[in-house]
Amino acid sequence: MKYLKQFTWILFFTFLGEALTWLLPLPIPAAIYGILLLLGVLGLGWVRPSQLEDAAGWLLAIMPVLFVAPAVNLIEYWSLVSEQLFPILGVIVISTVVVFFVSGRVTQTMQDLRERKEGKL
Repeated sequence: MKYLKQFTWILFFTFLGEALTWLLPLPIPAAIYGILLLLGVLGLGWVRPSQLEDAAGWLLAIMPVLFVAPAVNLIEYWSLVSEQLFPILGVIVISTVVVFFVSGRVTQTMQDLRERKEGKL
């Protein structure tokens, strides 16, 4: 029953993300809305991480299996993908470097803020 409750919470926020995608005319994927809503309620303390921990862990454990269907589709449409392979790889490389850089800067900034806060206490 515990897993059912936890998974229901996750599905609830997934549903809310889908609803927001349908209601708002913004080009934002439903998954992003759902994750932001879940982050918001976790941050506000309305939902505790322990209420989602086991189901989220299970979803993370089976994540590789969830990528099988997209990988098969990629192979199925290889003739179309291969025509645009270099632009696709370029976007992947550039976006990966940007994400590394931004993540590093955010992490450094957060650590600096924490050190300043701890120094003032």
